[in-house]
Amino acid sequence: MNDIFDGITSVLNGENIRAIKTPCYVIDEKKLSHNAEVLASVISRTGCKILLAQKAFSNYDFYPLLSGSISGTEASGLYEARLGKEEMPSGEVHVFCAAYRDDEFDELLKYADHIVFNSINQLKKFGVTAKLNGKSVGLRINPECSTQEGHEIYDPCAKGSRLGVTRAVWDNDMTPELLELLDGLHFHTLCEQNSDALEITLKAVEEKFGDVLPRMKWLNMGGGHHITKADYDVVKLEKAITYAQAAWGVQVYLEPGEAVALNAGYFLTHVLDVVENNGVKIAILDASAACHMPDVIEMPYTPPLMDADSDCKKPYVYRLAGPTCLSGDVIGEYGFDHELKEGDILVFGDMAIYTTCKNNTFNGMPLPDIYGLKADGVFEKLTDFGYKDFKYRLGKS
Repeated sequence: MNDIFDGITSVLNGENIRAIKTPCYVIDEKKLSHNAEVLASVISRTGCKILLAQKAFSNYDFYPLLSGSISGTEASGLYEARLGKEEMPSGEVHVFCAAYRDDEFDELLKYADHIVFNSINQLKKFGVTAKLNGKSVGLRINPECSTQEGHEIYDPCAKGSRLGVTRAVWDNDMTPELLELLDGLHFHTLCEQNSDALEITLKAVEEKFGDVLPRMKWLNMGGGHHITKADYDVVKLEKAITYAQAAWGVQVYLEPGEAVALNAGYFLTHVLDVVENNGVKIAILDASAACHMPDVIEMPYTPPLMDADSDCKKPYVYRLAGPTCLSGDVIGEYGFDHELKEGDILVFGDMAIYTTCKNNTFNGMPLPDIYGLKADGVFEKLTDFGYKDFKYRLGKS
């Protein structure tokens, strides 16, 4: 676990760390660059294209650092598409949304290069317009192949999923005229998984849609690929990519979010108080799981914590919790080598993904400031937030 925190260790030893207002996010440029290099090597060896899924990481100050290594951005709607176009203008902009709005679609056409529809109804409604505006048109398919366990909320192939067209629906609703509009197919079935799950999924895609794929120009294999994780099987990924390209003559796209910013962020917080209930010691932090790291509750998972262990084998065990009124605002239980006291700084790792883009101001909690950690170890404040950011999202400014 130590390598997760090696970028910030020297900074924490500096005297000025106490002056930093917490909670705050810190984005590590060196870690981002490393991830970008790994992704660029996959692009170089296979000829695929890799997009940043902005739903996981949309801190655009770092887009220039990434743009020379990846192929563009993926968006889930109008605002992300605009952000990608404005902040990474050299790359492609791909958009997928479960359903597009009539009052936004014309503006979306200004930013998107590829538009992927979730249903044949949406393809019928917007496909011709997209095509006439020079956009590459795609349709999301559902291969009905679940490879996840225990995270149904993140499983697009779960029974009754609203995401993607099954082969049964395709056979019933697809017409030759609509098929003619399509340039590509898109599937996204993974969540923080290795390439063996992609291998299984690709076989299901071939079984269900192999007769259609030779008619396509591209195949988007979606996100959830943990490419930059230490134990990820890159060789198996590259075999899957090259197989698809050779078998069907398609350009392969991947759109990971986590892999781009994996382990490239930290979250700093202070201990405000320590309380005890029935033998359980609880450290109340100035950070909230519900507000500042919501995936901790939604996934759920226990994030890595510097100089602590989540299996609670160290001598001093604490439950770490937020200051909000939500009883379940709990980050997890950790073991420490020493007792925690008011004023102690704690550093969570892997906090660049699904944090800054998902945080909220429940209970009037302030949004954490965001810092960049440059390759030379210099801290740079990128933005800060205050009362106005809480107030004016709720009423008149």
